[in-house]
Amino acid sequence: MSDAGDFALDGRFASAVREAVEAQDGDAISVLMEPLHPADIADYLEQIDDSARSRLLSVWKGGVDGDVLSELEESLREGVIDGLEPQELASAVRDLETDDVVDLLEDMGAEQQGAVLEALDDADRVAVEQSLSYPEESAGRLMQREVVMAPQHWKVGQAIDFLRNEDDLPDDFYHVVLTDPRMKPVGYVTLGKLLGSRRDTNLTEIVEDSFRTFRVDQDEGDVAYAFNQYHLISAPVVDADERLVGIITIDDAMAVLDEEHEEDILRLAGVGEGSLSDKVIETTKRRFPWLAVNLVTAILASLVIAQFEDVIAQFVALAVLMPIVASMGGNAGTQSLTVAVRAIATKDLTGSNVWRVIRREVLVGLVNGLIFAVVMGVVGVLWFGSPVLGAVIGVAMVVNLVIAGLAGTVIPVVLEKLGVDPALASGAFVTTVTDVVGFFAFLGLAAMVLL
Repeated sequence: MSDAGDFALDGRFASAVREAVEAQDGDAISVLMEPLHPADIADYLEQIDDSARSRLLSVWKGGVDGDVLSELEESLREGVIDGLEPQELASAVRDLETDDVVDLLEDMGAEQQGAVLEALDDADRVAVEQSLSYPEESAGRLMQREVVMAPQHWKVGQAIDFLRNEDDLPDDFYHVVLTDPRMKPVGYVTLGKLLGSRRDTNLTEIVEDSFRTFRVDQDEGDVAYAFNQYHLISAPVVDADERLVGIITIDDAMAVLDEEHEEDILRLAGVGEGSLSDKVIETTKRRFPWLAVNLVTAILASLVIAQFEDVIAQFVALAVLMPIVASMGGNAGTQSLTVAVRAIATKDLTGSNVWRVIRREVLVGLVNGLIFAVVMGVVGVLWFGSPVLGAVIGVAMVVNLVIAGLAGTVIPVVLEKLGVDPALASGAFVTTVTDVVGFFAFLGLAAMVLL
């Protein structure tokens, strides 16, 4: 069985490329790159710094094709495109499907867009310009215009003969879409069913039950969710009159799903979108706002602590133990928050089950709180010789873990209802709640019991 290391570029490859660049040997670079998949070439371009990348592209003239550009991270793609001559860029995208061309054009300036559009065939140029007229992050931008279709009254033999005689089929397709006389899609047939059926079989007899269509203005996130939820391979896209205008394939839908999942993970950590190739200033600007928010919440928690200065001064053990309560609450809150944000993204958390999920998270917090309360109670007795102190931290632990489970679920749900991205804003609120409640519960109980 192979592992991930089998698909990584090793140091010997990088050294060989560096030597070829220093020798200004474009042919040697082409020999090194030729066996690689476009995704591997894109990975290598992402791993080296801006200066090394510019030198490589200046020597390796015409080497970067459209498939490589499609695999590059968006944050890096613009810089690579800027380093290509107009004719190189036009040649690179000429053989791409229309959806990939649209994806590239979105990141280009007007001059580069013009060069690419000029290089396309008239039919492809019209198709790409039409796709660009649709809203960003919509099905219209995601779809490809190359569709294999057949009239719904055809038989299997007619469809097979058509496919064999057609010279301009897409490189990859999975279904033959059936249309009525008004060009409205009414079903589709998989290639497997088509080739496995008798020639005299009506196409309508072997259509797939999974058939569904998407509007050109439908959000690409909803499209990706439907592909994942209903195990779709491809799906037609229709205009306002429900006429067939394109098709979305699983690779594009899954790319959107991966991007959204990655986005959620990065936002939960407060780092936003970015890559390893980003400059220091860009990364700093992206992270600074959420660190500033975290500073404000930390000051708020410190203000709570300041209200109990006298208690802490008399019982130094409180200063030793109170970070434990806040830390446990923060971790528990993050666990509930992560589950809730993921469930919201996948549409599993809805109005019909939200209260059940909240109740479950609160009960999980209660059970964990009781278990760790016993542990910390024993620690309090053994460490400081004070059963009362052990009881105080135990109760505070229960309170904070219950509140953490509640806040970690309720806060992202409320933010989502308010139209705020829960992955982006929930973390700061949950941390604030668990810190404030943890310190207040622990020090407040200590003030009542120990003084």
